[in-house]
Amino acid sequence: MCQHQPSCPPAGASDREAAQVSTRHPDQGWTLLCNGVLIFDDTGELLPNGQIIAPHRLHSNAVGVAA
Repeated sequence: MCQHQPSCPPAGASDREAAQVSTRHPDQGWTLLCNGVLIFDDTGELLPNGQIIAPHRLHSNAVGVAA
């Protein structure tokens, strides 16, 4: 899918999220990358082959305490 040089990582690569943005719809909560990957605001992904990648947002369990 990627037509520019250097080419973006393919959808199956571990660094697939580094691909350039093709279409952005923040109002709907998703972004389409030029490699065909849909990234959702919750950090979940949908690959072009239909594979679902679960959200992988980092959560902080630290609780701040005011002194």
